[in-house]
Amino acid sequence: MFTRYEGKAWDQHFLPRLTYQEVKALNKEDALVVLPIGAVEQHGAHLPVATDMLIGEASITKAFEALAPGSNIWLIPPLSYGKSNEHIDFPGTLTLTAKTLQAVLEDIGDSLARSGFKKLALYNSHGGNVDLLNVMAREIHVKTGMTVFVTSSGTGNVKDVFTEEELKWGIHGGDVETSMVMAMKPEWVHMDKAVCEFPPIRDTKHIGLIGAKARLAWKVNELSYGGTAGDATKATSEKGDTVYLRSAEEMAEALEEMAAFELDNLLKTTT
Repeated sequence: MFTRYEGKAWDQHFLPRLTYQEVKALNKEDALVVLPIGAVEQHGAHLPVATDMLIGEASITKAFEALAPGSNIWLIPPLSYGKSNEHIDFPGTLTLTAKTLQAVLEDIGDSLARSGFKKLALYNSHGGNVDLLNVMAREIHVKTGMTVFVTSSGTGNVKDVFTEEELKWGIHGGDVETSMVMAMKPEWVHMDKAVCEFPPIRDTKHIGLIGAKARLAWKVNELSYGGTAGDATKATSEKGDTVYLRSAEEMAEALEEMAAFELDNLLKTTT
């Protein structure tokens, strides 16, 4: 189960719980600030529109539980909304434009830099944000000098949990996401309405949605009748628990590596 503002992430590492004097006194040299970025958008008839937001917040909460004691890693309030215009034809989708999200991220980066922070991780839980976050990471880095990383809630190594087809094509409201929501908020899931529906583009050689030679620009209602991609009928809370456990351990290790990473010394260490 998941409850907002409870656990190690919020009790020990939530930056806004500090006073401005405490923030000023933090050692910024190896401090990493984590900004979760999600989305509020349709996920079929069986999942809440808060799916990406919930998965992101629950995943980062569990990742912080796995951090080493004393880690100088700080969580700031999640940005629940993302760029979700591929879902605008479905009620309940609340999307920011690309320009708005870019401006918000730039303002947050500027604010963190003024406070003396030098490292920022954009922690994403919505596929539609990926391209924009990669662009903005570089923009924030160039403008502020901060070291900026883009990472995601991810799934860890779960090839033994989900089918190969699901991991490749189940990109929205399928087995993976449904299982993750079931593990955190089972009362938010309507399994009697879960369906199996994969994108009809699977037979193309070069054209695809993710990781293909030719990536297609799409809206979800062009690929799915019900707004999903994947087999949600196979979802279980046990699968979701496995995803959270494995991804938390992997993400905690990655966050600690980000906090210790020094971009300024990169060339010096290779000569």
